[in-house]
Amino acid sequence: MHFLSPILEEYIAGHSQEEPQILQELTRETHLKVVRPRMLTGHFQGRVLSLLSKIIRPNTILEIGTYTGYSAICLAEGLPYDGKLHTVDKNEELYEIQRRYFNKSGFGGKIIQHTGDALEIIPKLEVVFDLVFIDAEKMDYPAYFEAVLKKTKSGSIILSDNVLWSGKVVEPLDPKDKTTKVVLDYNRQLKEDARVETVLLPIRDGLTLSRVR
Repeated sequence: MHFLSPILEEYIAGHSQEEPQILQELTRETHLKVVRPRMLTGHFQGRVLSLLSKIIRPNTILEIGTYTGYSAICLAEGLPYDGKLHTVDKNEELYEIQRRYFNKSGFGGKIIQHTGDALEIIPKLEVVFDLVFIDAEKMDYPAYFEAVLKKTKSGSIILSDNVLWSGKVVEPLDPKDKTTKVVLDYNRQLKEDARVETVLLPIRDGLTLSRVR
């Protein structure tokens, strides 16, 4: 489902901050060499993540779902000189392209890569995170949320991507569609969970912003 017409999407992007050259290069290489390039965060949402990070001014960031590194670079733009971003992805084949662009972006020294199952890695991180971005396997969103809550503090921000799930959240539910059911339950959970304050933003495929109480 397209929430906005292409011409309106073009207008929005054209009246937002320009996409950095390094991210344009990463986008081109991802489309040329990596499967499922639509998973890229993209210009508009990337600038949203960058600005949110700069507003929040986190010392520590956790990202679940690195893909080729686009969103990590955007989030890293808001880190202080001694800040760190931990990013987790299960696909070890993407490690090299991630590292190459992290280094080219100038944020290489601030970004720590982890390869493997996020639910096994997160409990081992001895870090309290100011900002978390969840953008990985949708079936595991509830488990990711519980895992990261234990690594946050009052005032920490948790961002959850793809929560509109291409509009399927407002369509009749196919009983066989387990992923959409999980997304629906997750959205309901965030709204009703007393541990966080939540607002769902209609940005791209849906971005939920939750503040830990």
